[in-house]
Amino acid sequence: MKIMPCLKSCRESRIALRLLGWASVTVGVAAVGLYVGRELRIRYKFNHRTPADLFAHAGDEGPAEYGVGI
Repeated sequence: MKIMPCLKSCRESRIALRLLGWASVTVGVAAVGLYVGRELRIRYKFNHRTPADLFAHAGDEGPAEYGVGI
């Protein structure tokens, strides 16, 4: 009588689950890194505006959209 009949298959499934867990942790860390990097870049760009950025569309002659909705 075997005490552990699924020794090899249990070990293989444990390895597969471990790999799946590490892969999900890696993807999660990458997603958090992308989000934090995006937020830092947006804040950096906002804090380093030039006066020209404030008046970038001041002299535009194109059609103005004011949302009247006729």
